[in-house]
Amino acid sequence: MHRRLATWGLGGLVGGVAGGFVVVGITLALKTGIDFVGRQPMWIVVVVPLLGLALTNLLLHGIGRSDAGGSRYTTFAPDSVRADITGDVIATAGEEERFPWRLAPLRSLATLATVGLGAAMGTEAPAAYFGVAAGAWLGDRGRWWRRFARPAALGGGAAGVAALMGVPLIGTAYVLELGRRNDAPYSAERILAALIGGVVGWSIDAAFGLSLIRLIVPHEPPRNFGHAFVTAACIGALSGFITGLMGSAIYRAKKWHASPLVRFVVGGLATAATAIVLARIAVPSAAVGPGGGAILWVEAGGTLPAIVLLVAVLRGVATTAAAAAGGCGGIFVPFLAVGDLAGRVFAPGLGISSDLAAAAGAAGGISGGYRLPITAIAMVLGIGGPWSATLTCLGTVVVAYGAALGAETMLDRFKRRLRRYAVRGGRPALPAR
Repeated sequence: MHRRLATWGLGGLVGGVAGGFVVVGITLALKTGIDFVGRQPMWIVVVVPLLGLALTNLLLHGIGRSDAGGSRYTTFAPDSVRADITGDVIATAGEEERFPWRLAPLRSLATLATVGLGAAMGTEAPAAYFGVAAGAWLGDRGRWWRRFARPAALGGGAAGVAALMGVPLIGTAYVLELGRRNDAPYSAERILAALIGGVVGWSIDAAFGLSLIRLIVPHEPPRNFGHAFVTAACIGALSGFITGLMGSAIYRAKKWHASPLVRFVVGGLATAATAIVLARIAVPSAAVGPGGGAILWVEAGGTLPAIVLLVAVLRGVATTAAAAAGGCGGIFVPFLAVGDLAGRVFAPGLGISSDLAAAAGAAGGISGGYRLPITAIAMVLGIGGPWSATLTCLGTVVVAYGAALGAETMLDRFKRRLRRYAVRGGRPALPAR
């Protein structure tokens, strides 16, 4: 047992170092592109992300192929969603030695095209994907290295996310909780490798002062228990409901069975229209990237809560449209941004500070939209703040998760009624006698 733990610990360390540095390099390139596009006038903000989505489709569906005669570096599994990089992380969880790391170079170009050119997708899925890919690559260097394939891939993924977020527990919780979707166990070995990888990624971030993503720390606590309860209930309900609907829509957009051309045309038109509206009611940078520009715009002050809510909804539409168009990126950070904005809607009415509203909303967005409550809890505990503010954010996580489930149930019932209505030729169903 001790020898096995030592192997997993060493694998997590080696994979964490490799994955962490690979992810930092890719993320810095992505952020450079996002920042550049965000500083441009409106017509560039609208056009350049569309060009990026077009290039992504060309890379994944023009160079990429699914027939057995192609190169292992460009051949995808039949019927796979080529832009869904998180899908590979989930599908190989528990058996990371099967991770298709050879597709990482092609997907890195696709990610740079989508996220780096300003489409409304995030950097956390690339962080996990390329971190796992770096660890899996190490484990495929020969017979001696194969024993480290699983822990190195797991540690690499955790390190990548931790380096991105600047909190070790987020990287650890993210890869472990995501792996549960493929029934990967919470074993001692996996927890050890993920913990070591998370610490390595955080150490890289701290050593180089990267701050790749700015997480809002709540500094001003609620006045009392009742104030905290109302804050958690209101912000959790709104952030969970919006991101819950957003998550369901994005999942369906990713799985949409249409040709790449149709997906790009429909999703691209929605992307352009949403960007134009966001640039008009806010600023052009609010339409770029995973949502950081929109948050900076709100922080500048003087914005009505109703407009902030509209921007939050439009940001959700923008990410859904990018996913429908075949974009290759993440949705974790967009959920953070939408939740942050939804939380700020309540700041004036509830008499709470904007930082508490933003932190609670962001945690609710991760819990409700991505359905990763443990990761949301790790984020709340990792960013710190007054204990009463931390408890408020933890309460928001619980409420948001329930609100997201309610939103999904409501959406499913609406779809079933719509199908019955369509089957009856547009006539409403008669009540049973």
